[in-house]
Amino acid sequence: MPPKKRARVGSKAGSSGDNGDQKSGAVAGKKRKAEERSADPPQYDRWLMKSEPESRFENGIDVKFGIEDLKVLPEQTGCWDGVRNYQARNFMRQMKEGQLAFFYHSNCKEPGIAGVMKIVKEAYVDHTQFDKKDVHYDASSKPNNPKWSMVDVQYQRMTKRFLPLSELKSIHLQHCAKGGPLKDMALFTRARLSVQPLTTEEFDFILSLEDKEPL
Repeated sequence: MPPKKRARVGSKAGSSGDNGDQKSGAVAGKKRKAEERSADPPQYDRWLMKSEPESRFENGIDVKFGIEDLKVLPEQTGCWDGVRNYQARNFMRQMKEGQLAFFYHSNCKEPGIAGVMKIVKEAYVDHTQFDKKDVHYDASSKPNNPKWSMVDVQYQRMTKRFLPLSELKSIHLQHCAKGGPLKDMALFTRARLSVQPLTTEEFDFILSLEDKEPL
């Protein structure tokens, strides 16, 4: 889903004698916005990527793709196509070869982290946007100016145990209250995104859970 446009908020200048403060405030605001625009976006090196492990049909096509499906592909490698959210696409464009990602099962009876995969090819044009028979076809995207990208991922391993969303949420809430690495985890702060960034601390903490008893 494309990001919603933000409405412009206008403010009328007051008639009191503090116009000098208003002008200096406006200048400071413009400077701050310019700095924000020029700042480099945060760089991540770990990821969480969602896919649906259970059958669901769109226009007669089953969009099911779980970690077991990735595992049986040639060289256990596949393209991560069909992402149609600009922010998720931009995260994929940040990915570097060799970085790790969690394979997250979503839109299923028990969502959660099922395994680990590796980015083996950096972002390139997603061919499904031009395929009229594909459920991810986008008539507004043109070959000379494609909107959507994908990466190639390779299966690494299953997690030692499935890490369910319910457990991750309980830990997230604990960390929100008392502090901890999952306090700002994108799975809960940007829940709708199918491709999410993780800090190294978040990734390592989640990976450590597989050796612990479920909550």
